[in-house]
Amino acid sequence: MSAIRLLVLGAVRQHGRAHGYQVRNDLEYWGAHEWSNAKPGSIYHALKQMAKQGLLLAHEIAPSTAGGPPRTEYEITEAGTGEYLTLLRHYLTAYDQKPDVLTAALGFMVDLDREEVLELLEERVRAIEEWRKGVTEYYTPEEGPEQLGHIGEIMNFWVTSADTGAQWTRGLIERIRGGAYVFSGEGDPFVGVLADDDENPYATGKSHPGDAH
Repeated sequence: MSAIRLLVLGAVRQHGRAHGYQVRNDLEYWGAHEWSNAKPGSIYHALKQMAKQGLLLAHEIAPSTAGGPPRTEYEITEAGTGEYLTLLRHYLTAYDQKPDVLTAALGFMVDLDREEVLELLEERVRAIEEWRKGVTEYYTPEEGPEQLGHIGEIMNFWVTSADTGAQWTRGLIERIRGGAYVFSGEGDPFVGVLADDDENPYATGKSHPGDAH
């Protein structure tokens, strides 16, 4: 499962209508090109593919008076919104996903209401605990990985990752339950997209904060 579908749908949805460069700029601003497969080629491919699938509506915009090719702007459809919310809910709960999938879902979780997000994250903890229970039928963490030879390090890695993931998720649940962040229906949302005239400090090829100069 790839994060690109959720990322592109979410970026278009936040703008209302957006062209490919805006979507790419937003995803780079969020650092998605570093932690996911949201590279320029995959972004433009996803936009075109989801337009063909009816999840996005493509608008052909005439070229400017200064010249240049026509521009395509995309708008999310009702079907696209349904797909977006389905992916978001699934990615917040499913434990057997790559880290980029959860990361993408965290970036859009405030599009849901607070209580639903809490329920989804609690379901995630239950999924982790159930997975861990199945693994420990064959591997006992207390006895250490050596019991299975060096292969035990594989089990040790995954059990430790599960424990860390559950701990982190419980911490997030407590922060949200304590009032952190603005969720759907609670007021003005956090604005996580760039305006057309805003310079993106994290654009590909530009220096990142902390980079050596």
